[in-house]
Amino acid sequence: MTGYSTKVMEHFANPHNVGEMEDADGIGKVGNPVCGDIMNMYIKVKDNVITDVKFKTFGCGAAIATSSMATDLIKGKTIEEALELTNAVVADALGGLPKVKMHCSVLAEQAVRNAIDDYLKKTTGVGLQLKTDEDLHEHFPEDE
Repeated sequence: MTGYSTKVMEHFANPHNVGEMEDADGIGKVGNPVCGDIMNMYIKVKDNVITDVKFKTFGCGAAIATSSMATDLIKGKTIEEALELTNAVVADALGGLPKVKMHCSVLAEQAVRNAIDDYLKKTTGVGLQLKTDEDLHEHFPEDE
């Protein structure tokens, strides 16, 4: 695998937080039909903090590395902090990715967001799809 940083190679060869979670509070599933990468992200949440996170990814080395790094970056974070995770943050934490593999970091970000969305729907009945400023103030009145 040429063009990959040492950090990408480390996370590919020895990924962190691999596995499924039977009793997950939120599950995020994403896939890219063009490249064939499929990511499943599982989170456990207590008192608004992601206490555990696992992933199962079928895909290339970059998909596995970005999944691994994303789990490291959100574990121990609040839901709000985890929602700040972007694909650029994942790629930067890995020391960069080749342009043709940046879509893997996008999938990792989406898997995290989908897991949080699933958790919020299960616990509050409302997911991440806030459509208007009115909705935003309704769900986060402390901002007013």
